[in-house]
Amino acid sequence: MDKNPLVYKYVIGKRKPYDYDYGNRQGNQNAGCPFCDVAHLENIFAKDGDKIWLKNKYPTLEDTDQTILIESSDHQGDISTYTREENQELMKFALQCFHKMYHSGKYKSVLWYKNFGPKSDGSLTHPHMQIVGLYHKDGYQDIEEGNFTGFEVGRSGSVEMNLSSHPVQGYQEVNILTHDNQNLDTWADLIQKGAQYVRSVLSHGVDSYNIFFYPLDNGKGTCCKIIPRFYASPYFVGYKISQVDDADTLKWEAQRLKGFVNGGIIL
Repeated sequence: MDKNPLVYKYVIGKRKPYDYDYGNRQGNQNAGCPFCDVAHLENIFAKDGDKIWLKNKYPTLEDTDQTILIESSDHQGDISTYTREENQELMKFALQCFHKMYHSGKYKSVLWYKNFGPKSDGSLTHPHMQIVGLYHKDGYQDIEEGNFTGFEVGRSGSVEMNLSSHPVQGYQEVNILTHDNQNLDTWADLIQKGAQYVRSVLSHGVDSYNIFFYPLDNGKGTCCKIIPRFYASPYFVGYKISQVDDADTLKWEAQRLKGFVNGGIIL
């Protein structure tokens, strides 16, 4: 099993524009937002309205093919604030882009994720996702089926939502699964509700989160995992040991999330 780390190309990284102040991180903090300057974007693969999928101008990782998906022309936009229809269209477009890379046969694995907020390791505020092809590395080697299961929030056809009982990092991770990539409007609605819950309710609201998307059953389905970002536990940083809240707390949180979701009459 390949346990080698991804190699970060510092020479390229120090040229990247960024909004967040990470102390000693090198980069161009005064470059302006490249995603707002649509007229000068290059190497565009696909467009749908103001959603744009393109090659990453700053490929900082060796042995990878890095792409960016600009979600919206709204510089301050987010999944939690888009209209319901905008978010549904975004998720369908992003899934199509992911599948083009995933089913291309060019990569050992393809990773699809989103950073939001200063603790997410994001560089730019402008809403975007990343789809990254790893040529020789299995990015899912340490992810298990149990990471997608947990205390049920609700189901609608082939779509389900749960609060993870075996999180990748911890403590509370929201899973939204479509087992057949059908009923995508409901899947997208639950992703949006999950992001809203993390930002406004969980732990009185958090300022940062990551979203990761995992192919299920060779790409026939997809799990979206929303991970609220706090300062990481030393058990995870030093030993790769994730932590999770006790069962009673997770059951209570799942019921609270269910009430929040059902306020939108989704499940």
